[in-house]
This record gives sequence, C-alpha cells and structure tokens, in this order.
Amino acid sequence: MAYDEQLADRIREILVDQSVTEEKQMMGGLAFMVNNKMCVGVIKNDMMARIDPDVYNEALEKHGCRPMDFTHKTMKGWVFISPEGIDNVKNLEYWIGLALEFNVKAKVSKNKIQKP
Repeated sequence: MAYDEQLADRIREILVDQSVTEEKQMMGGLAFMVNNKMCVGVIKNDMMARIDPDVYNEALEKHGCRPMDFTHKTMKGWVFISPEGIDNVKNLEYWIGLALEFNVKAKVSKNKIQKP
C-alpha cells in the first residue's frame, strides 16, 4: 500500500521553514530527514516520529499514539500516530515539534558520518 500523500503534504507545509530537509522513500513510505537525521515520516496512513526517549512513555498516553513496531520489535523513541491523533493542524504540529526538538540532540546515522 502506498503512503498517504495528503499527510505527506501536510507535513511538508509544517517543515517548510526547516532549512535542511530532505525526503527519502523508505520502508514502503516516505521519511523526512532534518539535518541528515530521520525526523518524521509517513507509513501507510500513519505518521511516524522520532522523539526523545525521555518523553516516550508520556507520548504513548496521547490519543492516537502507539509504539513503533515496524519490524515487530518496539523501538523506544519512535512512535506511530494514527490519523485520529493528527486530525488537525494543532495535533500535527505538536508531534512534529516533539520530533524537531529531539532532532537537535539525535545522532546522525553511522553511515551518514563523513570520514576524513
């Protein structure tokens, strides 16, 4: 199944002010990279977000949020948000905001690190 292109457009609108954003097709969906780090994405009809593991448990209590278990293994710090949890701009901005806050602290993938 293809990813929700309308959701991808909604995310693009919010990320427009981010100076370093790249889109990558992956995992059957679309990932938005900020500063060479995966930040948010769309898989089927869900949004995925990379958030601070310190707020992970609190985030799971929010409407529409569940652990990201794409590989059938829970990935702490990664969440899926169902369409019901991002049904308006305020909610979508909340999740993208959490992901952008953590993006500053997140490490770049080892295969992205430039070797001298």
